[in-house]
Amino acid sequence: MTDVQTRPDTEITGTDEKAAGTSTATSRRVVLVGAGALGAGCLLAACGTDTSTSSGTTGSNGGDFSNNPAPAGSATADPAGGGDSSGGGETLAAVADVPEGGGIIKGDYVITQPTAGEFKAFSKICTHQGCPVNKVDGGQIACPCHGSFFSIKDGSPTAGPAKKALPETKVKVDGDNIVAA
Repeated sequence: MTDVQTRPDTEITGTDEKAAGTSTATSRRVVLVGAGALGAGCLLAACGTDTSTSSGTTGSNGGDFSNNPAPAGSATADPAGGGDSSGGGETLAAVADVPEGGGIIKGDYVITQPTAGEFKAFSKICTHQGCPVNKVDGGQIACPCHGSFFSIKDGSPTAGPAKKALPETKVKVDGDNIVAA
């Protein structure tokens, strides 16, 4: 007589090959999806804005941001539109500190005096690749990164790879100070 098997192989071996393969694939998939969801959650949390009120917040809406942001490169926003209490704008430098035919770098600005009593202010950020300029000498504003030079008269490029002038900020003399106009 022939031996007839009446039970399926899964009962004999105790495993279902199809189910075992699916189980491994499913658990691997669950782990990968879970890791992806965790990473996405961390990314979203890092990009979020905290609007809770806590000590040290500066915005009037309770967050760490302001409803009246300052322009790029300026220190703070002034909702009244003024600067100092004398009625002028932000004080950039003292008149006595800026040499005739030269200039100084102070804060975010290069303040120059091309001719006696004429004052100019330019951004200290080079228009070539964003490096800060570091020297005013011989009627030139120098950028150390790639060798660009700019005129103290109008901020226009005079040498190097820069093609655009340094952005100018209008200034005026207010007493002994040079202030943003």
